[in-house]
Amino acid sequence: MDMKSRPPEQQIFHLTGRRQGDSLRAIDGLGLRPALLAPYRDLGALRHDFPIVLVAGDDATDFVRPLSSLVDELLQDVAPRGVEGERLRRHGLQLERNIRREVDAGAGGALAELWETAAAGLGAREGEALEQVLNHAAGALRAQGEVLGCTQQMPARLLTHAWRAARAARARQFRGEVGRLMLQLSDILRAAFSHSQAGRQPASLKAALGGPHQDAFDFDALSRIVGKGAPHDELPPARRARLEHTLAVLQSQRFFATHEDAVDEESYGFEFDNCAAAIRAWRERIDEVAALVKAISIAELEVNGRYVEAEHNLLFATFDASALSADDLARFPDYLICIPRDRNDAPENAGLLDMLSSGMPAKVLVQTADLLEDTAIGSGHFAFGVRSARLATAAMGLGGMYVLQSTSSNLPALHRQIAHALECRGPALFSVYSGNAAGAALPPYLGAAAAMQSRAFPAFTYDAAAGGNWATRFSLQNNPQPEHDWPVETLTWCDDAQQGIEQPCAFTFADFVLCDPRYAGHFALVPRAQWNAAMLPASEWLILDESTAAQRVPYLLAVDADDMLQRVIVDAKVMQGTRRCLLLWHRLQEHGGVHDSHAERLLAREKAAWAAAQQAVSAPRQRRWRRSQPAPPRLQPKPRQRARATKPGSRPRAARAATNAS
Repeated sequence: MDMKSRPPEQQIFHLTGRRQGDSLRAIDGLGLRPALLAPYRDLGALRHDFPIVLVAGDDATDFVRPLSSLVDELLQDVAPRGVEGERLRRHGLQLERNIRREVDAGAGGALAELWETAAAGLGAREGEALEQVLNHAAGALRAQGEVLGCTQQMPARLLTHAWRAARAARARQFRGEVGRLMLQLSDILRAAFSHSQAGRQPASLKAALGGPHQDAFDFDALSRIVGKGAPHDELPPARRARLEHTLAVLQSQRFFATHEDAVDEESYGFEFDNCAAAIRAWRERIDEVAALVKAISIAELEVNGRYVEAEHNLLFATFDASALSADDLARFPDYLICIPRDRNDAPENAGLLDMLSSGMPAKVLVQTADLLEDTAIGSGHFAFGVRSARLATAAMGLGGMYVLQSTSSNLPALHRQIAHALECRGPALFSVYSGNAAGAALPPYLGAAAAMQSRAFPAFTYDAAAGGNWATRFSLQNNPQPEHDWPVETLTWCDDAQQGIEQPCAFTFADFVLCDPRYAGHFALVPRAQWNAAMLPASEWLILDESTAAQRVPYLLAVDADDMLQRVIVDAKVMQGTRRCLLLWHRLQEHGGVHDSHAERLLAREKAAWAAAQQAVSAPRQRRWRRSQPAPPRLQPKPRQRARATKPGSRPRAARAATNAS
């Protein structure tokens, strides 16, 4: 069947989304999924980045590890070579698979507990000896902590765990710095007191001596001896007041607990679930921050003997919150804001972008549950994730912050970028697509991975402090095949004759929409008998010009519940959304230096200029070469000879002359 004989009902469905006739079928209830997702139907049997382990401890860099990597390291350490080692490796991988299935089913808890439960299950089938071996091997695990699956709650728990590790590192540094200053200030006051008249009184001398030998001394006599000529106070009143006030401010700070293991209920909290509460806390505490920074600065000058009252009194008299620098704020905890998935548009979060642009040191997690939504303009039009897709790009336009966009399935791969964002000065935005909406056909991990694969929610990072240009600030790291419009993989399938066939297959935004049962009406199944040359893969249809595309119908390859290969045609609304998705991806590619239109235009201009210059140089050479070559000989035409008629049997004249001469 050629293009001219394409069934009109296919073209009608593509243009209107309405099925006519019996040649097209609805896909509701068929369990269709994109053909490239066929190998991932049993996700629990496959090794991937989930479940993850939130590593216990204060390491702000390696705060998360995939369970699969921990098991690989364990087996490498404890499994010997040979048959026994292979048996242990097989059971270790089986135990990991059982834990993964339990976590996918909703189980949670510490890795040690899940490991023990899974080992007991294997021991019940294989024998108690195996259970003991596996439990003994668990002691060689290089990390312990809470185990999480790729759930909708995982991004907030992951980011909170990483933020607390970063805060603990900052707290250790703060306590070390402030503790040293407090000790040195106390030493100055103590030394001044011991040299004063009050410090040389009998009671003061007795308290200073201490120990069991106090009764052996006559402190009254000692006081009369050492107290002669002692000043009333070695410190000037202004300096003593300054030192005592500075020490009191340092001792009463509420931003960090006084000791590493202490649970100080008086300390401030820095974890919030909305922007309004965080902004309010920031404004209430900013004057206290300025007072503490001022006290630290004064203490450093005093302990180093560099405080000059004539200069510094005037400086610190006007020191307030407006004088705080980024270095000053970097000493204090950042404000962590994990906005619940259903509260993104709530009034208390309306000031998100204003808060980020103000420079407030806030680390904000915004989660998106649904990338497919109705457009706000008009009716009956198909749009996708407008607010979600534009939030991170809008934040990049504000500058002065760190922006990370990713799907939940990709967060473990970006753990170093997350740690860097939490440690950087200033605000940071984490925009995360955390899985499918309710009723989705795919599990959250696979749905999130499909969103990134299809360019519906690409992963990127933007670090405003990394450099002065986009090449150093922006990265499309972790996106599959970032130089292409769509990721292309090889699809292998069998035809009716059971012959293996391989063909390239692109995973597009339309494939991502196919995974959502809510939009099944935008697709129609075409029976194999109705396949025709007018049908074109959606990725190829998008690059056609308008007139040619009007003669073709885009389709996707899908598999049903029995893994039978099917073709589904796509209506114009989904293809419009796919084209828009591709446009936004092209903009991100330009930021990342892929297919940069400015660079390509400059390269074309330089190529044209180079070609013109080469032509201008070579033209005179060609003319000189032509003049230096000898002219080719001119061929003269031979004179025409008149043919003479001879009689039969007679010889030519020349022959007769030769005969006569002889």
